[in-house]
Amino acid sequence: MKRLIIAASLGLLALSARAVDMAVPATEVHARLQQADQKMLFVDVRDPVEIMFVGFTDAVHVNVPFLMVDRSAWDDKRGVYKLNQNPDFARQIKAELEKRGLDMDAEVITLCRSGSERGEPSAAFLRANGFPNARYVINGFQGSAIKEGPQAGFRLINGWQNSGLPWGMKMNPAKMYRVDNR
Repeated sequence: MKRLIIAASLGLLALSARAVDMAVPATEVHARLQQADQKMLFVDVRDPVEIMFVGFTDAVHVNVPFLMVDRSAWDDKRGVYKLNQNPDFARQIKAELEKRGLDMDAEVITLCRSGSERGEPSAAFLRANGFPNARYVINGFQGSAIKEGPQAGFRLINGWQNSGLPWGMKMNPAKMYRVDNR
């Protein structure tokens, strides 16, 4: 009987310690941001130059790039500049949580352009580095690309931008990752 109680207790403990699902829709994030006691950090993980040309939502708390463009290195295979992981990413996220009186168990939601290249990997990286409730916005800021037809390749479905959520081209300098004031 004692073993059964211990096993049941451990099982319940494991269930309660399990982190939330990693993917979250943009509309759910926006709704959560409207709540007074949100206890979360919403982070745009795109390179600031990308944000400058693609758009920004002031709903994010901060911009901390996960991957940064290295304009001094070219990737011949992909035909683009190389991307390097921000070596201080986890430390910078922890510092942003602390500024808000939150700890590493708080929910951290990351946002990139599409959700797949930086959003999901940044959330997985954070989980692997002690942030158990890291999540990412499904389809990111711009959403998925249309597959066929005259608008093929354009990102005009789903994501933050295409869900009628607030965004614009003006960046908030107080929220942007800036090397000039670090």
